[in-house]
Amino acid sequence: MAISLVNPNLSPQAKQLLSYLYRLTGNNILTGQHDYLEAPDTYVNRLQSMTGKYPAVHGYEMGAIMNQNESTISAQRGRVTDSAIAWAQAGGIVTMMFHAHYPGSSPTWSNVQRSTNQTEFNQIVTPGTSMYNNLINDIDKVAVFLKRLRDAGVPVLWRPYHEMNGGWFWWGKKSNFPALWDIMFDRYTNHHNLNNLIWVWNPNAPNAHADPYDRTFPGIDRVDILAADIYNNDYKQSHHDQLWSLGEGKPIAIGENGELPNPDTLRTSQPKWTWFMTWGKMLQENNSDAFIRSVYGDDYTLTRDQVDLEAYPGPDPDPDPDPDPDPDPDPDPDPDPDPDPDPDPDPDPKPGTGLFGQYYADRTLQQLKLTRTDAIIDFDWKRSSPHTSLPIDVFSVRWTGTVAPAYSEEYTFYTASDDGVRLWINNQLVIDKWIDQPRTEWMGTITLTAGEHHPIRLEYYENRGNASISLLWSSSSQPKQVIPQSQLFSE
Repeated sequence: MAISLVNPNLSPQAKQLLSYLYRLTGNNILTGQHDYLEAPDTYVNRLQSMTGKYPAVHGYEMGAIMNQNESTISAQRGRVTDSAIAWAQAGGIVTMMFHAHYPGSSPTWSNVQRSTNQTEFNQIVTPGTSMYNNLINDIDKVAVFLKRLRDAGVPVLWRPYHEMNGGWFWWGKKSNFPALWDIMFDRYTNHHNLNNLIWVWNPNAPNAHADPYDRTFPGIDRVDILAADIYNNDYKQSHHDQLWSLGEGKPIAIGENGELPNPDTLRTSQPKWTWFMTWGKMLQENNSDAFIRSVYGDDYTLTRDQVDLEAYPGPDPDPDPDPDPDPDPDPDPDPDPDPDPDPDPDPDPKPGTGLFGQYYADRTLQQLKLTRTDAIIDFDWKRSSPHTSLPIDVFSVRWTGTVAPAYSEEYTFYTASDDGVRLWINNQLVIDKWIDQPRTEWMGTITLTAGEHHPIRLEYYENRGNASISLLWSSSSQPKQVIPQSQLFSE
């Protein structure tokens, strides 16, 4: 079938991605993983460390729910945007969502879930009311960052106001939900010229708490893609078939999931799903490490290194008779998303590799059993082992390499571990807690030079019980985070 665009001025990059999803349908499924606003790379990095591969689709959050102030929210959204640009430049696909707090209220989870009756909702979607003005103000703040993605040539699978057929969010189970959808669509498309957005309408899979799909459907001319959130392993055939029927041939996806879908089910009876996205911490809370590796190693699932936007025969990526009916508001008209329009000023262009890890079957770093490169240091093995060659209890690890900061200033390094830990930076011992302990955070400071590769050595041992180790940093310019792979080198 021909590709149907809800925005006729869709950017070349977004057209290319949408065409790919049409052609992908029935052939493979893209793997995906969600990360939180406060830490936008934690779980994709954990997947890479666990499976050796990144997911094809990285899910990001634009909604703030922890009562942050405006400057903190802006900084967090900025880091999400930076991560998304880097992800797209590395060949990945970006999807974003927006847990919007009640218009004009403080950014807390309780205000995302605020009980709202139909009369209140009508005020929110009625132009000219104070509630409508609050709504516009809130969505305009997010548009600032979506424009940065547009200007960088990054298409976004935009997934706002999800699970609207359930009653747990303020926009849920409203008879005129499409009015809210249309307000954002018009504001972003016609006012902000966000032609990089592919519009994904995403209800919950129907169940005892969520209405049938069609009750909140904005209409086939208002959505590019249809998705369903599926939790509790509820992969009913009807969830797939009814969504596919409602979409009239438009791509469908699993917008969120807790338990990973079984690839055998996908390939044999639910082949129309184009991607899935596992929710944050549920990656390991709801799935065994072995099953995660199995899913990511299956020949039906695609990871980031396997994304090829030219793959599969199918419809023309530009179905419009006029290839450019509107002056492109995108300041970067180059339809090729691969070249970097703003090269990294880092004098060393090599990508980060992570740290070289040596794993020992004792607590004194003597009986070497395994070596590997770990993208980040953020492990929670609980009561299991990092590898089959190691015991569950009484093992140790030494990670070595260099760390390259982005700023010339004093950095604080943090370790959180169960049990012992020691950290050297520039051959200086900054943390020394070689003791049995429950998971405890320690810190040490040292001044570093931007772009310079500073030697780093981290040693850890596990005695009994739970096992975990994380390595983080912060500075006056760098918010506290797990040190990302991009700044670690196994040299």
